[in-house]
Amino acid sequence: MTENANTEQQTVHTDGSDERIITETGVDARVAGIIEPVLDSIGFRLVRVRLSGLNGLTLQIMTERHDGTMTVEDCELVSRTLSPVLDVEDPIDRHYHLEVSSPGIDRPLVRKSDFTTWTGHIVKIDTSAVLEGRKKFRGRISAVSNEAVTVESDQASYGDSPVVDVPFEMISDARLILTDDLIRDALRRDKDLREGRIPDDSVGAPDAGSADEQEQTKQD
Repeated sequence: MTENANTEQQTVHTDGSDERIITETGVDARVAGIIEPVLDSIGFRLVRVRLSGLNGLTLQIMTERHDGTMTVEDCELVSRTLSPVLDVEDPIDRHYHLEVSSPGIDRPLVRKSDFTTWTGHIVKIDTSAVLEGRKKFRGRISAVSNEAVTVESDQASYGDSPVVDVPFEMISDARLILTDDLIRDALRRDKDLREGRIPDDSVGAPDAGSADEQEQTKQD
């Protein structure tokens, strides 16, 4: 098994807001089921698993600490920990590269707590069924309840409602849109968290800049 390093880049809630509402299917789901308890045991939480055709076949595992941070050393630790587990469980019957990365600033939102943390920022949401005549939404997160996220469109098209409540159960994909405000807020949150001005149990923030991805070649 060979290794390469590449550059890229909260919180335990008892109300269920820290459980992932956007999860995987197929092989990705099998991998997630294997690695999620392992990640939890070493102080990390799973953001997303994605198997893609990049570089032949790449298994991307996106993860972070519960406070939202993720360093280069964290990526290396996760990679070293998961690699032997995946070797033993062997959920993928082909050669693949293992890539461990942080979510990044324009991160996927997979938990209700993610939407709460990034209220005020612009998000792109895809739904699994038609809502208000469409399945794609973009706008500023203005409110979050236990059942839905309220999105105020920043690019309203004629005939579209400028404000939509998107039920969490209908969201198939959600990601923050990179803006100057988001970059500034993410950098400030990261700095405050690292300097102890934000309690670990009250906010999640991505790493400022980017953490290294660790890649490994998996042999059958």
